[in-house]
Amino acid sequence: MSTRTESTGKDDIIESRDQLVSLFERGEKPPTDWKIGTEHEKFVYRKADYRAPSYDEPGGIRDLLEGLRAYGWEPVMEGGNVIALAGADGGISLEPAGQLELSGAARDNLHETCAETGRHLEQVKAVGDRLGLGFLGLGMWPDKTRAELPVMPKGRYAIMLRHMPRVGSLGLDMMLRTCTIQVNLDYSDEARMAKMFRVSLALQPLATALFANSPFTEGKPNGYLSYRSHIWSDTDPARTGMLPFVFEDGFGYERYADYALDVPMYFVYRDGKYIDAAGQNFRDFLEGRLPALPGEKPRMSDWSDHLSTAFPEVRMKSFLEMRGADGGPWNRICALPAFWVGLLYDDAALDAAWDVVKHWTMDARETLRAEVPRLGLATPLGDGRTLRDIAAQVLDIARAGLAARARLNSIGDNETGYLAALDEVVASGRTHAERLLARYEGAWGGDISCIYAEESY
Repeated sequence: MSTRTESTGKDDIIESRDQLVSLFERGEKPPTDWKIGTEHEKFVYRKADYRAPSYDEPGGIRDLLEGLRAYGWEPVMEGGNVIALAGADGGISLEPAGQLELSGAARDNLHETCAETGRHLEQVKAVGDRLGLGFLGLGMWPDKTRAELPVMPKGRYAIMLRHMPRVGSLGLDMMLRTCTIQVNLDYSDEARMAKMFRVSLALQPLATALFANSPFTEGKPNGYLSYRSHIWSDTDPARTGMLPFVFEDGFGYERYADYALDVPMYFVYRDGKYIDAAGQNFRDFLEGRLPALPGEKPRMSDWSDHLSTAFPEVRMKSFLEMRGADGGPWNRICALPAFWVGLLYDDAALDAAWDVVKHWTMDARETLRAEVPRLGLATPLGDGRTLRDIAAQVLDIARAGLAARARLNSIGDNETGYLAALDEVVASGRTHAERLLARYEGAWGGDISCIYAEESY
């Protein structure tokens, strides 16, 4: 989730609807300037007993952040606490229960993205070794109850933790017990954005299947391959889901702004503090009638904050965010941006990907979204095929898109090699979650603690 930092730029009061749309318009870039932003989260645990460390304890999360400052990271403060770090490789932030996230910098190619990920993991492991901390790459805590997890000292999280049980039964699990990998991509104009949004939203269930990696809850199989994805189905229906309007004629910036305006608010940030506005309406805010701040109108920073509190499968800010993948091993962190860049950044690949999904009905898309957390690649498409049957085709499209980009590293390799981890999943028909389940039933003898040795970075 986003970490708020004080802006030094212009922060106009919103006086017109055009200003809401302008944030999306300002994201437009020519294809030569398109970048890749990759975010990934990981669980932090004590090596001695696999416990999730608190913020304040000796050798805990605060000390982890302080230790990373030796690598040039600068602290971001809230209420006297270091709650994030900023640096050349982007930002490091905390999820609600201390999951550690790297929000990577905007990179030109996947080689740079993967190198950035490698640097980050080297740094956190070096600090973690000194503190007795390890880092686990999964989509959900495999063994922790909610009660066993700490809460980080961030104002927005306190508001969200209070609000989540009012609107769904699994929102606290989303906040406290999950990790994801996300990719942020650019667009050139409104029409390109709409096509990228449609393709990525339709194929998000395939990404969920390919990256499924959360089959355990509190030490036992939970009946799902991606329980993290299932959690979103009962988190908050007002701010999650597949967004049917994206596939309707005329979809563009204004329609997404309308959607975001109808998403209930969480908070307003003023003078370094979060003001609880949970469940209130941004449209009222535009009219100066927000109960949390009567008589005050929103600023552009409030709109940006609000956009970060919608959680659909694909989200728009001044770029598009792909949100369907579980956290996982290092090669999966590199594979997710390869998958989406290959499909969405090359014209021919984008057209080919749209040809795969353009005939799907909204009911079919919703059914895929509902069933893929449990069935993975075996999820039926409704025409006698399964997701696995189209997965190889989609990967071939992504590979062709990456090859056409012709972005080479120092030894002359292009970006297609980052898809190898996904090729293996499709060839075998077995997701990482299914491999873990087989290990649990076999070599681990039902001992979930074995996962720490095998799935840590």
